[in-house]
Amino acid sequence: MKGDRVEIVVDAGDTTRTYEVVATRAGRRVETAVRRGVVEVSEVTRSGSVVRTARFMANRVLALVEQPVPRDDVEEEAGA
Repeated sequence: MKGDRVEIVVDAGDTTRTYEVVATRAGRRVETAVRRGVVEVSEVTRSGSVVRTARFMANRVLALVEQPVPRDDVEEEAGA
């Protein structure tokens, strides 16, 4: 879904840095995986092809915030 995004906060020594991976087109999604001490955040198409990937050392990642796109059908039910 366009609008899916993940924010990654990384320890950069004396400060922190924030990175953001966003689904840039409709039909794409952002997936996260932790493998062998590495956090991978990838933008993926509907067919499963990886468009781009950001990799971070897991011991340096302070926060991983997944923010899905707000759904219209959920908002309508809450307002009723």
